[in-house]
Order: sequence, then C-alpha cells, then structure tokens
Amino acid sequence: MPEKKPLMTIRPRRSSPILLCGKCLRRVGKGKRLQDALSSEIKRSCKRSGQKRPKLLVTKCLGICPKHAVVAASAATLVKGEYLLLRDRDDAAEAVSILMPANDAPQSPESRSSSIE
Repeated sequence: MPEKKPLMTIRPRRSSPILLCGKCLRRVGKGKRLQDALSSEIKRSCKRSGQKRPKLLVTKCLGICPKHAVVAASAATLVKGEYLLLRDRDDAAEAVSILMPANDAPQSPESRSSSIE
C-alpha cells in the first residue's frame, strides 16, 4: 500500500478574509451601502499600511441574526470568539481596525529570513 503524504500547510500572501453575513445585508435597509463603505475603508487602510487587501466575502447566514445590523467577522475576531455587529456605514472605520489588526499582515520573505537568524 502506498504511503500517505503528509498534509501541506501554506501561508497566504494577503491578510485573512473578512466575512459578512449575506442574509443580514439583505435584511438591513442600506446593506449595499454598508458593504461598499466597508470595502472602501479596507482599501484605504491597506493603502496606508502597505499590505495586500483582504478579500471581503459575503457568506450565507452566520446564524446570529441581529435586528437592524450586519454580522462581520475575520480570523482575528473568530480566534477570540467574537463577531462585530455593524449598524450603519459610520461603523466601517472602527470595524476595519478591529477586523484587521496590524499584526495580522503576512510577513514578507525578507522579514521571515531575518526572524529565523
């Protein structure tokens, strides 16, 4: 019987994706505006920090279903077991700082080699 190959792990070149609940976006009156505001705030933040922009993924229902808010999450918040509830587009700037902490950015090859030494 052939030997099984071990699982391969990889490191992405961009930050971890940000998840938005699609059902919440449809239920909230101005969900598309909220999504656009969050997307532009992510672009602005990444331009300042020089890191690659994370994907903004609209999922199916995340199962929390708040009234008058949209559920958002990222790897940084899910590790802590937390979700963000965004009520309007004014929440986008604060949400990006929580969803994309500064240490979430993948390391460049130069910084990885220097940390190994």
